[in-house]
Amino acid sequence: MTRRGWALFVALGVMWGLPYLLIRVSVREVSPALLVFVRTAGGAALLAPFAARRGALAPVLRHWKPVVAFTCVEIGVPWLLLFSAEEHLTSSLAGLLVAAVPIAGAVLARLTGTDRLDRRRVSGLALGMAGVAALVGVDVRGSSAVAAASMVVVVVGYAIGPWILARYLSELPGISVVAASLALCALVYAPVVAFVLPTRNLSGEVVASMVGLTVVCTVLAFLAFFALIGEVGAMRATVITYVNPAVAVLLGVTVLGEHLGPGTAIGFVLILTGSFLATRPLRGGPVTEGVPAPSGAEP
Repeated sequence: MTRRGWALFVALGVMWGLPYLLIRVSVREVSPALLVFVRTAGGAALLAPFAARRGALAPVLRHWKPVVAFTCVEIGVPWLLLFSAEEHLTSSLAGLLVAAVPIAGAVLARLTGTDRLDRRRVSGLALGMAGVAALVGVDVRGSSAVAAASMVVVVVGYAIGPWILARYLSELPGISVVAASLALCALVYAPVVAFVLPTRNLSGEVVASMVGLTVVCTVLAFLAFFALIGEVGAMRATVITYVNPAVAVLLGVTVLGEHLGPGTAIGFVLILTGSFLATRPLRGGPVTEGVPAPSGAEP
């Protein structure tokens, strides 16, 4: 990998490990629905010019049905549930639960016949599920159990998103799909904004978190992701999936003072190991170089 490739890889690992911390800080004073609107509206406004400059927005209109489906399962529903869950879960725990997306993706690929499982992948699925059980069984209590359950929907949505992208939108530039999806989601959430506005002035750290979530973790991160694909290829770019949870845990523990319990430590190892094994190419099988959605990497 070139120096530029490594620089993009490290930067993206931080930018997509950081959102969990920023979400946790933001939902202290901002409702999850408002946070979804701010992130999607701001992201769409900043990303659309990049897509328009390439003439990549018009083709999206011809594929509006899969774009709507992609928006629902990748952004509209998962972000609301994720933001709501972080009102009750630590940022590090949320980051680790989302790390199970590759495992859900492997199951989906098997169910839809787009890929198959061998013993190594089955072992990975078993390890990953054991990791999720360790996280939920040891570190989740009380009302947090409902939040943890909602994270299952987030994980499934993040797994279905790339499947829709690969099957129905693979001919479109990734940046155009992202920009259109963010804009569509913002339009859907716009009517509820007036009902969820804060009743008092927001603190500086919350405002900074919302700006960082929109500009750094959405706009700059997507641009870096597509640049990384161009630099190292689609398959190698997906390795970022295994870096983000580590960054999320590190930031949660060091910045927010979150407790690294036994379930978190055990689940961390099992989920990442399981995700790695469950998504490895089959021995002797062909390697495809499609352009993946940043799902499972991007929260």
